[in-house]
Amino acid sequence: MPHAPIPYSGFSGQFINGQWRAGSSGRVAEDVNPFTGETLAEISLASVSDLDDAYSAAAAAQKLWRHTGPQKRMEIFQRVLQIIDERKDEIIAWLVRESGSTLLKASFEWAAVRGGLMEALTLPSRVEGRIMPIDSPGKQSFVFREPIGVVGVISPWNFPLALSHRSIAPALALGNAVVVKPAEDTPITGGLLIAKIYEEAGLPEGLLNVVIGDVADIGDAFTLHRVPKFISFTGSTRVGKHIGGLAMGGRWLKRVGLELGGNAPFVVLDDADLDQAVRAAIVARFLHNGQICMSSNRLIVDARVYDEFVDRFTAHAATLKIGDPADPETVIGPLINQKQKDAACRSIAAGRDAGFDLRLQGPVEGMVVGPHVFANVDNSSAFAQSEQFAPIAPIIRAADEADALRLANDTEFGLSSAVFSDDLARGLRFARQLEAGMSHVNDISVADFPFNMFGGEKNSGIGRFNASWIVAELTVDHWVTLQEEPVAYPF
Repeated sequence: MPHAPIPYSGFSGQFINGQWRAGSSGRVAEDVNPFTGETLAEISLASVSDLDDAYSAAAAAQKLWRHTGPQKRMEIFQRVLQIIDERKDEIIAWLVRESGSTLLKASFEWAAVRGGLMEALTLPSRVEGRIMPIDSPGKQSFVFREPIGVVGVISPWNFPLALSHRSIAPALALGNAVVVKPAEDTPITGGLLIAKIYEEAGLPEGLLNVVIGDVADIGDAFTLHRVPKFISFTGSTRVGKHIGGLAMGGRWLKRVGLELGGNAPFVVLDDADLDQAVRAAIVARFLHNGQICMSSNRLIVDARVYDEFVDRFTAHAATLKIGDPADPETVIGPLINQKQKDAACRSIAAGRDAGFDLRLQGPVEGMVVGPHVFANVDNSSAFAQSEQFAPIAPIIRAADEADALRLANDTEFGLSSAVFSDDLARGLRFARQLEAGMSHVNDISVADFPFNMFGGEKNSGIGRFNASWIVAELTVDHWVTLQEEPVAYPF
């Protein structure tokens, strides 16, 4: 029986040009377990000088990496895949401790990273150019697809490992280098743990760099820096708009991939299987305490089945186990930090003040907020139109199918969506009218598969992730002509 690998350690600073080093800002941040309050690590923070070193190292390393053949790149990812299999329990434990993930959610996240790796393995051999027709004697026309260069990744705290890695892996596979700035609440699972894995796998130095720093010190500089050609950001719409403005309005224009906020509708039509719809809605709303951009933020139910759905949903929500995320039976664990808890409590108070029917009031203990279910919610209210990044479920009554569609689309967001109907053709027709990048019939809105497109519309983002879509995002077309015969120029 093989021995378990020695656990990773030394998460105390930056990973730049293949070296583990202290940040030069002179300040230290504590990385804290949101459930227990335990300090997991003390990390010396980066300055703009460290950021510059990271980008410089990435630019230098990428010049050689872009010419590295597909097989060599694929071998690196095969080794990474082996490592995450060997270290599965260690990785899941870090997600539980640092991000407050339940064991179920952490296992989902580990599996998502593994799936992304298997897809990344295929990308080096999927980059194709074209030979184009051209109206010029003795001339050939080619379009080569080249790596974009250096990719800057700014990732969130809710799925830190998966949402960092879904940009890191394809960027590296396609011949780019990467600099990552993980969220301040999850510096290890969002960046430093990934760096350990790729270091162990033998990734050449400089290709993956992780900078941990205060937004006030390096936030804008991360996007405005001259080196990165593409900024991949996952987070709130407010911050995403700011980053997009910097990328397009600064001295150095950059491409951006912005995966932003959501307000996903979960629509239950009058012919839906309520048993399935209720169970799906529970998962779609309460997985990871609702701290998911694709989470079903508004439950929109046809009036003919509304009361029965509300009763069943509320009864089921009341059975969910609350507490320690390390307990395999826990469904509702801690919110990530005090700011998020305060926001949740304000939202609950706003729902009450608006006069909505509070059907279930879960306990609030420490950083854990239990499930709260509100019925008869007005879809136009600020309560319904805000993204609930907490275990709060607004249920909205629709007069009929047409009204349900109107309510579902009445939002500034358009990331994910879901509709339940026993008539599959009806469900498909409805789904195609939803103003969202992703719509699911008879399934939850929380869905992401590495070989399928991922991305939103309206204020939910710009760009697409996964498979051939991410190849297009992280490479550039380069038109090259070859003149084989002398040209008789006019002067």
